[in-house]
Amino acid sequence: MTLIDTHCHLYVEEFRNDVEQVLSNARQAGVERIYLPAIDSTEHDVLLQLEQAHPEICIAMMGLHPCYVKENYEEELRKVEDWLGRRKFAAVGEIGLDFYWDRNYDAQQYEAFRRQLELAKQYRIPVSIHSRNATLECIKEVKALQDGGLSGVFHCFSGSYELAKEVVKLGFYLGIGGVVTYKNGGLPEVLKHIPLEHIVLETDAPYLSPVPYRGKRNQPAYLTPITEKLSDIYGVSPEEIGAITTANANRLFQYHPASIAK
Repeated sequence: MTLIDTHCHLYVEEFRNDVEQVLSNARQAGVERIYLPAIDSTEHDVLLQLEQAHPEICIAMMGLHPCYVKENYEEELRKVEDWLGRRKFAAVGEIGLDFYWDRNYDAQQYEAFRRQLELAKQYRIPVSIHSRNATLECIKEVKALQDGGLSGVFHCFSGSYELAKEVVKLGFYLGIGGVVTYKNGGLPEVLKHIPLEHIVLETDAPYLSPVPYRGKRNQPAYLTPITEKLSDIYGVSPEEIGAITTANANRLFQYHPASIAK
């Protein structure tokens, strides 16, 4: 079975002591590629070093996470723009809006989101969208700029069927991770009405571990229970879940071995 983790923060502090073992676990589970969304400039070096050390499996994105949009967001955006102009990245991410934590920078979050959507159009690469407590707002922003030049994934999707339909209508994918295994999450009922062709897999590791690992550090190998849950929902084998979601991820990131410059 072949799997792709489309959203994983494998470069953060939680993995510093055993990243090689975590990568070995991932390979044993059939994970052939791991996409690494950026957070802010404090993590750029370690993110890119991990990609350089393991270019066969780790692929970097570049962007400013909405939770890190603060007073210095203009400077942070300049660094994102600089990196995008220097080399190829798989996507602009992780970008979006977060209305769960700090609400003091809502206007700046909107500005950063819009500018990074425009960067994705400029460089003709997809986006990875963070939309905690702000999925409808993110949909509206994408819709306002969608001229056929925007593609991407709503990462960690856990919204309603109505929101899922809107994401699909935009031509975007739903990023499905550990939340689908949670007893009271409601996501399985939503996905029963969304064809597999609109879904990609993710872990968001080290966060949001699936059952039976909930409460522990997440890792790419834990795509397996997510795949098994989707197998139950869709009534097809885990291997078919893997094959379809892998094809979706390849389509989303326009992946082939020479597509990402190292």
